[in-house]
Amino acid sequence: MIENKKLQKLSVAALVVSALPLATFLPTLLKITLSEGVRSIWAGANIVFVLVALCLSVICVRSSESRSAVNIISTAISVFWVLMIVGIVVLALFLNFLQ
Repeated sequence: MIENKKLQKLSVAALVVSALPLATFLPTLLKITLSEGVRSIWAGANIVFVLVALCLSVICVRSSESRSAVNIISTAISVFWVLMIVGIVVLALFLNFLQ
């Protein structure tokens, strides 16, 4: 019972952390220009958020009794972010090799 409560809190944390990379759009919506350094730090933080959310989601989904819609949604969002990051890296490497 206590373990299930911990996993529920962990699943909510995974969902929140997996949604944090969406905060990248806030400066664009507010028409705020960020310096190159801030954008680099923000990009690194987004990568960390994605990896942490994926780890938390996998921990929650691994146990069949703790699987819920929140866990599955956070896992799907995290996998989407990971695939997007891998796609960007592959595209950057491909474009570097073309030049």
